[in-house]
Formats: sequence, C-alpha cells, structure tokens
Amino acid sequence: MVAAVAVAVAAAAVGYLIYRRRDLGTPADRATFDTLHTASLAAPGLREGLSRAGAERAVRHLRALLGTAAVALTDRSRVLAVDGVSHNHAEHAVSHARRTLDGGRTAVLTARDVSCGSPDCPVRAAVVAPVVDGDTVVGSLVAYSRDTSAMLVRAVEEVARWVSGQVELASADAQRTRLMEAELRALRAQISPHFVYNSLNAIASFTRTDPDRARELLLEFADFTRYALRRGGEFATLADELRNTERYLVLEQARFDERLRVSLRVAPEVLPIAVPFLVVQPLVENAVRHGLEGGADVVTVSITAMDSGPDAVITVEDDGAGADPTVIRAALEGVDTTEQAGARDGSVGLANVDSRLRQVYGDPYGLIIETAPTAGTRVSFRVPKFAPGVRAAPSANR
Repeated sequence: MVAAVAVAVAAAAVGYLIYRRRDLGTPADRATFDTLHTASLAAPGLREGLSRAGAERAVRHLRALLGTAAVALTDRSRVLAVDGVSHNHAEHAVSHARRTLDGGRTAVLTARDVSCGSPDCPVRAAVVAPVVDGDTVVGSLVAYSRDTSAMLVRAVEEVARWVSGQVELASADAQRTRLMEAELRALRAQISPHFVYNSLNAIASFTRTDPDRARELLLEFADFTRYALRRGGEFATLADELRNTERYLVLEQARFDERLRVSLRVAPEVLPIAVPFLVVQPLVENAVRHGLEGGADVVTVSITAMDSGPDAVITVEDDGAGADPTVIRAALEGVDTTEQAGARDGSVGLANVDSRLRQVYGDPYGLIIETAPTAGTRVSFRVPKFAPGVRAAPSANR
C-alpha cells in the first residue's frame, strides 16, 4: 500500500513537471522569443558588414523572420545572397530594387514587375526596403511573396531597419580599428626618434669600457624595437607588455645609472590577460622622462599589476617632478596649449593610451592620473579579464 502511494505521488510529481515545462508563456511570448532568437542568428553575419559572405550567412534567417517565399539582400550593384524559391527572380533583385537604391524609399512591386507567369511560381509581388549606413543607402532587402499587405510592408521595413543597424555597427567597428591602427602608428613615430638616439648613445658608451654589457644592451634594444614595430595584432598579453617595458627600463638605466630606480610588483594570475598593444611602456616612458626632468637626483618608477575581481589594475607611479594637472587634462582632451611644453609633449603618449583604452573597453576604463608640481605622478587604469573581441596575438617572448 505504501509502495502504491509512493508510485502515485511520483506520477503526480512527473505530471506536474511536465505541466511546468509546457508552461512557456503565451503564444505571443513564444513568438517574441522565436523572433529574437532568429535575429540573434542573423546578427553575426551582418556585423561583418554588407559583404557576400556575411549576407549568405544571414539571409536564410531574414527569410525566417519575414516568412516569405524568397528574400534577397543586395548592395548597390550586386545581389549578395538569396534564400527561398522564386523561379530565379531574386537573382535580379538589384534591378527590382533600383528605385529604392536610387531614392531611398520602400517600393511595392506587382506581378507586372516580378512575375514570370508560370502557374507554379510562388512570386507575384515583392517589397523592397533600403539598407542604410548613416544617411547613405548601401543596399536593399527584397522580400518576394505571392501577395502583399500593409503588414508585410511594415515587416520588411522593420527588418531592413534592423539590418541597417547591424551594418552601421560593423562600420563603427571598422572605423574604430582604423583609428586604433593610426594611433599605434603615431605612437611608434613618437617613441622612435628620441629613444633610438639616446639608447644607441648609451650602448656606444660601453663599447670600449664594457663590451659584454654593450652587447647585452644591443640585444635588448633589438628585441624592444622588434616588438614595438611589429605588425599584426591590436592586443598582446600583459606578460608581453611588461617584458617589453623591462627592456625599455634596462636601456634607460644604462643611460641614467643610479638616478633611475625601478620597483615591479605583478600578480602572476594577471599575466595572461589580453591588453591593447603598447599600453604600458608609453606610461613608463612618460614617468621616466618627466620624473627626472625636474633635476631630482634619484627617481623611483613603480609598476604594479594586481588582480581586482573581474579586472586587472595596472599602475605606473613616479616620485619625480610631477606636472600641472590642468596641462595634463588639456592634453588628454586634445586641447593644444603652449604652457609647460615639456609636460605637454610627454602627455602625447598618455592621450594615445587613454584614447585606445576607451575605444576598446568604454569610457569607465580610461586613464586615471593623479599629479601635482613636485609631487610625482600616478597613472592607473583597469582592463577586464575578458572582453568581447579582445584576443592577444601570439606571444613574442619565446
């Protein structure tokens, strides 16, 4: 009897679970979920921009959103992708979309425009909506169906508007990449002239008095320049960045000798984190140059990289001359000023690093700078341990 009751209870529990699993909301809720899921499948292809490969990945999901016989996605001159059955009409989508491509307005086409007259052809009409990037028409979305309705016209317009949003995001990503590449080129140009000259002078000074040290410094210089001028990859591991910074400091200590002291504290768990390329060394270079320019006998540059939950926190601090905060603020904001030219010039690297950090991670991840005349300078920033699209290039330290 007890066993029978237990079986009955178990059966009731199973029935309850089945009931709960079927309770997935109203039909409208399920339709909303399905629509969002289908859009998420189309998005990755469109985030590549309006290209043939991206369109081919996205177009079947766009047809699923619209539920029409066929869908075509075009740029201004080519059919990029087609999905569905249309008796080859969709292959001529650019000509069908010409008015929309030229005028930027939705067009409704009738059987006279698109039908081939075949009794088994599923296409008797089409709706064409523009795909725009900013204010420019860059392509079209063409939906082929047996008939049209106001609801279909609105649906095609909404899907085309969503496609346009993805294309604009792709353009923004490409623009961001181009800007970062240009800023890296500017940073390399800034590093090269004065650093190369001073490093080679320091190496030359040891060629007679200490040939072994001159050889070691020359190898460090070669590795530093190879890393700084490398091609490919917007990101590097924090370990690579710190190793390259150490090369820089070895060369600067050869130049300044006992005047430059270095303190380095790094949590091992943050070393594999990907960070923007050349993001640490420019901060250290700024600390060395302007920490010593006030005539201090000895300056200590401290570098720390610590674990902070979802982020790593990197700090570069010196106890040297410091700077006027208004000059640093103006440089970060891109405002030219004739005051304290040396501080302004040294802040070019700060502005470059700050800009790239904000581009990659957002404004909350920009530089935090604490300084005052004669009070030294502390520069810190955070980077997420994991961020979308951030992946380090293969390690250069082998």
